[in-house]
Amino acid sequence: MDQHQIQPTAPHDHTRCIADALGLAETVCAKRGARLTPLRRRVLELVWNSHRPVGAYAILDDLREGDKAAAPPTVYRALDFLMEQGLIHRIESLNAFVGCDHPEDRHVSQFLICTNCSAAVEIDDRGIANAVKKSAAEAGFTVNRFTVELQGTCPACAKAA
Repeated sequence: MDQHQIQPTAPHDHTRCIADALGLAETVCAKRGARLTPLRRRVLELVWNSHRPVGAYAILDDLREGDKAAAPPTVYRALDFLMEQGLIHRIESLNAFVGCDHPEDRHVSQFLICTNCSAAVEIDDRGIANAVKKSAAEAGFTVNRFTVELQGTCPACAKAA
């Protein structure tokens, strides 16, 4: 797990962070035969602008700065593509999106969400995923999709308190 996953507010070279995410996205899409169009790439870049979840309409507002004709369906189609490719995750409780640190590996993520500053940290604990799948199977339930979201206080906010 890299440092910004553990503490998203820790100092790091965010310009490089975004560039790395975009480069990895291009590689992943090329391997999968998926087309990362300039618009999809720009939406991904906007999602990665911070390590905080961002809503579709905030993305739309940013897109409209360069393209006044940008519309909600365009943003939602781009977000759907990025989620299908595992490049971003949707945080259901916030109706917002965050970039995925390791999209080359399809996985079920868990999120630690700070209720004070809205920082979202992705963790990938296979034990949690397996326990949920096992419990669902024992109940005869077929899981199509799931996200685990834990809300609480991040280390920076806890320290500030």
